[in-house]
Amino acid sequence: MNVLKNRQHLATLRPQGILAGSMLAVFLSGCMVGPKYQKPAAPAPPAFKEDAGWTQAQPADTLVRGKWWQVYNDPELNTLEEKINVSNESLKAAFEAYQSAHAQVHIQRADLFPTLGLTPSVSRDQESLHRPLYSPLSGSSLYDDFQLPGSASWEPDLWGRVRHLVEASRTTAQASAADLETMSLSLHAELANDYFELRGLDLEKQLLDSTVVAFQKSVDLTTSRFNRGLSSGSDLALAQTQLDTTRAQDIDVGVARAQFEHAIATLTGEPASTFSLPPAPLAATPPTIPVGLPSQLLERRPDVAAAERRVAAANEQIGVARSAYYPTITLSGGGGVESTNIGTLIQGPSALWAIGASASETIFDAGRRHAQNQQAVALYDQTVALYRQQVLQSFRDVEDNLAALRILEHESKAEEDAVTDAKRSENLSTIRYKGGLATYLEVITTQSTALADEITLANLQTRRMSASVQLIKAIGGTWDTTQLPHN
Repeated sequence: MNVLKNRQHLATLRPQGILAGSMLAVFLSGCMVGPKYQKPAAPAPPAFKEDAGWTQAQPADTLVRGKWWQVYNDPELNTLEEKINVSNESLKAAFEAYQSAHAQVHIQRADLFPTLGLTPSVSRDQESLHRPLYSPLSGSSLYDDFQLPGSASWEPDLWGRVRHLVEASRTTAQASAADLETMSLSLHAELANDYFELRGLDLEKQLLDSTVVAFQKSVDLTTSRFNRGLSSGSDLALAQTQLDTTRAQDIDVGVARAQFEHAIATLTGEPASTFSLPPAPLAATPPTIPVGLPSQLLERRPDVAAAERRVAAANEQIGVARSAYYPTITLSGGGGVESTNIGTLIQGPSALWAIGASASETIFDAGRRHAQNQQAVALYDQTVALYRQQVLQSFRDVEDNLAALRILEHESKAEEDAVTDAKRSENLSTIRYKGGLATYLEVITTQSTALADEITLANLQTRRMSASVQLIKAIGGTWDTTQLPHN
């Protein structure tokens, strides 16, 4: 009796209500097939080896929390860094790649909902009088036809195929967002590195400029002594050779400086031909860069986050592959009005409708679905391996630059002592030469040693600044996974 009442009740429902009810019932009965995602394990050491027992001179709370390059307190660098987000073409391309991935989420999500269509038409038809079964009693063969039909179709996501695709697209978009941040971090770090390299060359040129002046004085002194018969022609030739060699070295610095200047122009989106930076010798020292714990690194590196999100996307593809083993059900319906007279188009007798459902199941595919499932699992395992490798690489990057900063700091202190000793030796040799107690070869040797030590010290200062930039990049700047989009 209850079944009959239900049938009678359904008979009184409108077609739209039957379709909506069927869709809801089938959808609610659906389930998700495929493995539930769990973030892959990536063992992290309790602390960074190179950070243990080493405390830098400055307090550890000086790290900028927003734009990390501001920690160097260089207004020129800050201005250049700000131009990257606005003008860099590579960053624009990465942003558009993210926008495309984000749009794909909405494309996949649309499959969760029915597709509705409306196809109105108007026609005037003339039927053939010689058509089969024609009868003069059938009336006029010339008539108008007005139609306003609509259609609806829906494939319920019974086994989670569409939901898996939506989630895969969402995690892929998150990976693309992390790729965008990786690109941004790399470009900002590259600019900072190029900037400090250029300023280091300015420091080296300043040193060579002053050395050329000093060596010119040595030539003048040797010339005077030669004219008075106190020095030989070979001494004068040695002095002039040393001066010319240093001048050539001074000029050669301009080649590398020009290349770094052009690189900065490209990074900031300006033509190299119209861009220039006035000389300003490097005077900064590396700031304190607190690196935190290795476990925190996994949440701060955008490239690690991108690799992990791709693991999640690959996991969803396994669910998509497994859903192919289950039948596909499609619900469809249509309705509208049709009349030969537009005045009666919206009257009750003009209504038409249809509703239906279909199901399909693959019986034999020669192992295609099995192979697709194996492929999805293999791709998942591949992304897990790539993720773990990226984690290992991130630990290495931090350790490398921590070691570089620590070792270069000690080396710089030793080189400062070497410069002081070389200058003292140069002064003593010059005094001995003026007093006739030493040859000019001894003077040139001490001068060359002092110059080499000073250039080495300048290069060490540049390398220390570059290592600090690379360390900031290695720990992910000031980014973390909370900045990933969630829609």
